[in-house]
Amino acid sequence: MELPIVLEKTNDSNKSATILQVKNLKMYFPINKGIIFQSHVGDVKAVDDVSFEVKRGETLGLVGESGCGKSTTGRAILQLYRPTSGSVNFEGTELTTLKGESLRKMRRHIQMIFQDPYASLNPRMTVGSIVGEPLEVHGILNGKDRKERVRELLNIVGLNPYFINRYPHEFSGGQRQRIGVARALAVNPAFIVCDEPISALDVSIQAQVINLLEDLQEQFNLTYLFIAHDLAVVRHISDRIAVMYLGKVMELTDRDELYRSPLHPYTQALLSAVPIPDPIAEAEREKKRVILQGDVPSPVNPPKGCNFCTRCPLIERAKQEKGVDCHVIEPKFQELSAGHWVACHLY
Repeated sequence: MELPIVLEKTNDSNKSATILQVKNLKMYFPINKGIIFQSHVGDVKAVDDVSFEVKRGETLGLVGESGCGKSTTGRAILQLYRPTSGSVNFEGTELTTLKGESLRKMRRHIQMIFQDPYASLNPRMTVGSIVGEPLEVHGILNGKDRKERVRELLNIVGLNPYFINRYPHEFSGGQRQRIGVARALAVNPAFIVCDEPISALDVSIQAQVINLLEDLQEQFNLTYLFIAHDLAVVRHISDRIAVMYLGKVMELTDRDELYRSPLHPYTQALLSAVPIPDPIAEAEREKKRVILQGDVPSPVNPPKGCNFCTRCPLIERAKQEKGVDCHVIEPKFQELSAGHWVACHLY
């Protein structure tokens, strides 16, 4: 029997080390035509050449509109979707080449908190069985010891440890999400993908779950990829932020730098839509709204050149200042200053 790793705060001396490296990640879903004799007629380019790094102990926020590929990126990293191409390197191990038992063992170190606490918990299983299932899958503890471990996990996430015999329908949405957090923590992972963990919850409960995630990160030196579309929440919890649009990362930088001086026109449009709590504040009055025209193109047939070219208000400026046609030439994702990456011809 494999012995468990006791939940304890780890040394954060290696906090600057890279724990996850994603390079040129693509996730295409094939479109087939025909019932019996199927032919491949196209692809849904959900994730299209995404690259970034995550440092140990940090939270990287991944934001963008619905359908931009955020959740697909998270699932492709964990190999819940097998990527079409690209590299996902976790602590020196290439995940895209792992199969079978090797991949199963690696999943002990990388876990996921799902978006919908009502759909991600099996209604036929008790809380004890749900939280204890990862321990069973990985052969960690048995019988009474496993039950004690489950109670410990429930206590850590703020639930009564004697609720282990109850079923998911007996809990509120916030409590169910805490159960999902406990399940993710069960095998003491180093890296957790948080796939919009608060979007299905009431606003009053969202703050509680965010605070819980922050406390757990500090206590156990966890590393998060935090996927969300609420920019206020992402600003609160993230150390760095990556902005996605139509399957590509448009901008990636430090949280404060992004909110202080966003470079990409899409990032500028997103941030201009974030409300300020005091509507008569000077910052709110001076705020310049950026209204994007048109709709997001289909990932089946994305635009040539820059993905954002069909809605970008700075197309003519790029042509005049840089002599570049954004409808034809795709911008490179490049580092302009230390840690500030952007994909735009203007820079």
